[in-house]
Amino acid sequence: MEDSPLPLAGVRVLDLSRVLAGPWATQLLADYGADVVKIEKPGTGDDTRGWGPPYTANGEAAYFHAANRNKKSVAIDMASGEGAQLIRDLASQSDIVVENFKVGGLAKYGLDYASVSAENPKIVYCSITGFGQTGPNSHRPGYDYLIQAMTGLMSVTGQPDGSAGAEPMKVGVAVSDLFTGLYATTAILAALRNAEAIGMGCQLDVALHDCQLAALANQAANFLATGVPPQRLGNAHPSIVPYQVFDTGDGHIVVAVGNDSQFQAFCECLNRPDIGVRENWRTNKGRVEDRANLIALISPLLKTRTTQEWAETFNSGGIPHSPIRSVGEALQSDQVAARSQISDHAEGLRTVGQPVPFPGQPNEPPPLLGAHTDQVLRQYLGFDGSSMDNLRTIGAIG
Repeated sequence: MEDSPLPLAGVRVLDLSRVLAGPWATQLLADYGADVVKIEKPGTGDDTRGWGPPYTANGEAAYFHAANRNKKSVAIDMASGEGAQLIRDLASQSDIVVENFKVGGLAKYGLDYASVSAENPKIVYCSITGFGQTGPNSHRPGYDYLIQAMTGLMSVTGQPDGSAGAEPMKVGVAVSDLFTGLYATTAILAALRNAEAIGMGCQLDVALHDCQLAALANQAANFLATGVPPQRLGNAHPSIVPYQVFDTGDGHIVVAVGNDSQFQAFCECLNRPDIGVRENWRTNKGRVEDRANLIALISPLLKTRTTQEWAETFNSGGIPHSPIRSVGEALQSDQVAARSQISDHAEGLRTVGQPVPFPGQPNEPPPLLGAHTDQVLRQYLGFDGSSMDNLRTIGAIG
């Protein structure tokens, strides 16, 4: 198995995307062995190279390093005629193109799907936008924050009305971008398999709005089943009780009781087995219906011990639980170390690695801007040093 090629070995990806959703997808493809060439504007590159602080030792923003490992960076000025031709030539030799320009924005460069597929019919062309290629909002730019607001995600995130600090709240990570990157990756892989089978590629219309709406999952299903919009419940769950944060004697602990037998065991851990056998609380349905009274009874019990004491008790009782860690505590945990999820690179650069690795998977740090320009132009297009010097002189490449 260790000598087997990576799943996407030999697949060429032209990455015309920037910021997060597109780069997240192409990073996954690179992890799986694809040769990903990231086209960046000379001098500035991907917007996220400057989205700091913090910055890493090589001067790049840490944000950029989250989504660009295992790629090659090629600095080409798309706005120049010569630069656009270079990118078209690279597209003609690629299996996949990923772009996140505004709808129709690449047509003037001859890099839209119609132009690229005319030269390369097998191309899998993934267009990532805020709202898709059609519809009344297709012309609008899409940002994760706006998508969280527009799809209703913020309406179910935050403390409930009437509580301290009650207001709609965005998720602390750009989940709409990340969901979109994941959906795009799975669609690309499916389309690639089909292209290899029938000899014809396609354009994938991937929208942040569509992907986040789909990722509402049970919250969307709840509304469609009842016609009642879900409400904010803070750290509680709309369909499972007890499944929330509780105050302890010195902090907080998350308890996730997922079924009736776990609830019985939970009550045993509280030294209150009588709670678990009360008729109105024996089933999850009853606990949800009588949520307020149950939580009012058990909350004071959780305050009688420290978080660590409850953690030890719940470990013994088989109760799903966790203290609320900081990001630093999470990254420095024994579980992360055991799974080797942190990658160490030169110059003290550290990144979180691919969570589903394959044997022999590459582990190259995100590239410096334009680090592979000469290599790619030689390898893909057969340019020599003199030709590249001429392109630099006219500003077509960096």
